[in-house]
Amino acid sequence: MLRPVVHGLLILSGVGFVSATLLAGNWSTLENDGLHDPSNPSLRLLQDPAHALSVLAPDTAGNKVDWVAAVEQGQIQPRTSIDGSRIPVEHDSDIIMSNTLSLPAVRFPHDSHNSWMACEMCHDRIFKAEIDGNDISMSKILDGEYCGLCHGAVSFPLTECNRCHSVVGEGQLPAADSGAAVDVP
Repeated sequence: MLRPVVHGLLILSGVGFVSATLLAGNWSTLENDGLHDPSNPSLRLLQDPAHALSVLAPDTAGNKVDWVAAVEQGQIQPRTSIDGSRIPVEHDSDIIMSNTLSLPAVRFPHDSHNSWMACEMCHDRIFKAEIDGNDISMSKILDGEYCGLCHGAVSFPLTECNRCHSVVGEGQLPAADSGAAVDVP
């Protein structure tokens, strides 16, 4: 009787490893990614994405790395500036944007953003630092404005609605479960 229990525990203990492995990206080699010149002899000096990224916290979207988790787990330490001299401002408040039509409200976490960049990178060039001071819409974001300057470019893509539309109000389903088609204004 002990054998099936031990076998079950081994299977369960391996689930975390297997799921993390399955989440990891199927990265192309630099020679086959369509971006790098495979005939360039210097290409061998660069690290292939599978080697560089597979050791970081896995994600389901984009380049398959959860960059916020990688920072939180101490896997990477982003520089505060090119020379590392800038002292980051810690701002951990969340901004809730509720003008989201029938979708759940959006939670903007300052802490996960300011671990990567200074406040001045966004305020007041991209976002006005005032409540309801920004005319944000999905149409503008998809056109590369506001959040779309980074998300879909250097941060996770705009394909998983529930990552941003995560604040469920009374009578609402999470964005991933709503099944509603969203009309972009």
